[in-house]
Amino acid sequence: MAAGIKHVGTGMFDEDGMAARRYGNAGATTGVGSAPSRQAFGVPYESITFSTATRGRMDLTITLAAQPVFELASSTPVSRRLRRSLRRCGEPTLFERKTLDVEDLRRIDALTLQHGMELLKLGPGDCGIIPAFWRSLTENRESYALRCTEAQHSPYPGSLLIEVVGGPEQAAIETIDDILGRFETGSRGLILHIVPDVGAALRLRGARVSCLAIDFAGVAHDGAREWQAAVDLIAAARQTCSQVMLINLRPERALGAQAAGATHAVFANLEPRTV
Repeated sequence: MAAGIKHVGTGMFDEDGMAARRYGNAGATTGVGSAPSRQAFGVPYESITFSTATRGRMDLTITLAAQPVFELASSTPVSRRLRRSLRRCGEPTLFERKTLDVEDLRRIDALTLQHGMELLKLGPGDCGIIPAFWRSLTENRESYALRCTEAQHSPYPGSLLIEVVGGPEQAAIETIDDILGRFETGSRGLILHIVPDVGAALRLRGARVSCLAIDFAGVAHDGAREWQAAVDLIAAARQTCSQVMLINLRPERALGAQAAGATHAVFANLEPRTV
């Protein structure tokens, strides 16, 4: 993530939520030998839902849920990330974005930016992370950058990071660098959300990307052997850029993730949930 992300609003965590304590260390417990409460690590604390229709006349419901982003070195929340889910209206299951065309993606990203900025309410010194589709940026570069500029000149002047999803690791390095050059400013940056694969991370070493995001919901990291493979993945990502954000990381793996090279994390609930 962009340098200088140090501020987070107050009142977001309970005192027992461990926002200001070292991961896995002293904290309130429910009994002798029990683990400290970790619920505040992963629970979205604010959300917004809105609807749109695709070009194929399909009604979609889109939910944005804010999650705290922790800086691993200081064990403190430094930003908020919006998790986005798409569903067909009236259906509980997640919707496959592969069935959407580029115009649908652009519309969804435009609405996400509009409602996301309203949800985050970024003040001076705040930083928020909003998702966007890779195809939306590559096929609509100037327009989306202009939308972001307009959003940041609204009543919400904080720093804005766009987490690009949907295949940026497959793009040519020249394409990635061109988009970074057009988009990034002193108060705006890009995070490339890549598949959890060592080769994909290493392939991007020549790009000028400053942060990679990896979803650990799809990475086994419970046992010792599984964790070693996860460490190799984190190390490969860190070879590519200076900042690595892990999403859905188990809280007890925070110290190990930091040692492996991760810099930020959005922690998973210890309860099953849809991602």
